[in-house]
Amino acid sequence: MPNTNTNNTPQGNILDVFITFLKLGFTSFGGPAAHIGYFHKTLVEQKKWVSESQFAQLLAVCQFLPGPASSQLGFSLGLIRAGWLGALLAFLAFTLPSALILILFANSLSLFSNDIGIAAIHGLKLVACVVVADALLGMSKNLCPDAPRKGIALVVMALLLAFSSPWAQIGTVILGGIAGVYVCKSVAQQTLTPLPIRYGKKLGMTAFICFLALLLTLPFVSKDHMLPQIADAFYQAGALVFGGGHVVLPLLEESTVGANWVTQETFFVGYGASQAIPGPMFAFSAYLGALTPTQHASWIGASVALIFMFLPGFLLVIAALPLWKRVADNTQASKAIMGVNAAVVGLLGAAFYDPIITSGITSNMDVAVAVIGLGLISVWKLSPLYVVLWCVGAQVLFVL
Repeated sequence: MPNTNTNNTPQGNILDVFITFLKLGFTSFGGPAAHIGYFHKTLVEQKKWVSESQFAQLLAVCQFLPGPASSQLGFSLGLIRAGWLGALLAFLAFTLPSALILILFANSLSLFSNDIGIAAIHGLKLVACVVVADALLGMSKNLCPDAPRKGIALVVMALLLAFSSPWAQIGTVILGGIAGVYVCKSVAQQTLTPLPIRYGKKLGMTAFICFLALLLTLPFVSKDHMLPQIADAFYQAGALVFGGGHVVLPLLEESTVGANWVTQETFFVGYGASQAIPGPMFAFSAYLGALTPTQHASWIGASVALIFMFLPGFLLVIAALPLWKRVADNTQASKAIMGVNAAVVGLLGAAFYDPIITSGITSNMDVAVAVIGLGLISVWKLSPLYVVLWCVGAQVLFVL
């Protein structure tokens, strides 16, 4: 039953929006899929900001677009509840806790140079293996429930393992959408509660033009100065990745490790650390930005990386929402979305093997630790924080 007792006007209390998302920013462990569950429980079931139908539509829009789906969803919910300031505060409150923790961690890496620190770092790599494996299992179950979509995912995974590059990722996602039109089952059309979008297509088109302008011009203005280079690298990653935080890994690795801004070990240490904290996975960009070699304070590089990592996804959401009704009523578009989602599963599967497994698993003991960690998160349904404590603690015990 749709929730009929819902405030559909963007007149919610700004302070309420900020405090609500700040609490979520401190408590939302578990990655993008878990964040969606937290949002639903808090904002649909408890606070009744939107109806079930509206929440489902916003989620579909955010999953279809490139960028951090859970943060885009939070941005959209803040927009509907309290207008543009609500959207901005929702993003800041949800993101700042994890970003600040990761910046602090980036500036404390020297504390991890002894044997215990090295063991803890390796444990964080195993955390990444466990969390991505769990995400892959969950996404494959939800997004590939039938043979055609399983087939799309497997073909995409095989292509990406054979041809690893950011453009291969984009190409396979597009192919997945095309394949979905032809092989996915028809989607039953439903009566949808309209989204209370208080701006029109003109503003949406302006946002899309800004998105394209930054995507095309940043590479040309970033050649001689480090901060524009950081802006370009993270904007490209945020603009071109489907599937959220885990799938952005190859793009960020190529942009940062490939440019010799950070080492591969430092890269995966930060990725593992980002599993131990609540909030969006894309806050990992703040850690990387803090470590890039600039002449400025580390927080400046972190801020530039963070802003330009999230910016393209938000511009695309602003552009897409006024057009959603037309897409929602189109069966072919629904099939394409199903194909895109299946391709995202294949993309995550390829990333899970390389670089996550290839860099994290070095012995049979690592496999054993990771298997128990996977049991903690997927069988016993414990918080990822317990996985961190287990993987890091086990590695530290081995060296004592």
